[in-house]
Amino acid sequence: MIKDDIETTEENDVVETIEQVEAELVEESENKGQDELSKANERIAELEAKLEEAENRILRIQADFENYKRRARLDQETASTYRAQSLVSDLLPALDNFERALQIEAKDDHAKSILQGMDMVYRSIVEALKKEGVEAIEAVGTQFDPHLHQAVMQVDEPDVESNVVLEEFQKGYKLKDRVLRPSMVKVNQ
Repeated sequence: MIKDDIETTEENDVVETIEQVEAELVEESENKGQDELSKANERIAELEAKLEEAENRILRIQADFENYKRRARLDQETASTYRAQSLVSDLLPALDNFERALQIEAKDDHAKSILQGMDMVYRSIVEALKKEGVEAIEAVGTQFDPHLHQAVMQVDEPDVESNVVLEEFQKGYKLKDRVLRPSMVKVNQ
């Protein structure tokens, strides 16, 4: 019996030791699991912050790209609309010379036929410019507009309203909605 008691006590001690070791292992693994879990949660939070930053950067890049495409399209439309601007600007002095030449009175038939030919050339140039969107700025009898007219002389005529264009010295021209050259005018005070 004593032998059985000793064996039972030893078995109990061994069982208690095993249970203690198991409890310590469980506690240690729980602590390890919590440490690993907290490290994993920190890593997840860090990765989520990086992901949000990357998403924001992508959205900004997309917005910049959309703005670039819009600006490029507008630049292309503007270039297409005003493609003839430099050519027209170069032709305006020749057009002025044609107009001055056409104001000369012809005295004989030969001069009249030359003027008639010049008039035909002048009209064809004006027609070609109209097709491109060029139009003369109306001046005489209209209200002075500093965007369309350049006042080079000012007079005081009491029977005419104030700020009315009285005379045009040089024609002004617009290409669609853009002023190529303002009209040089005389304005009433």
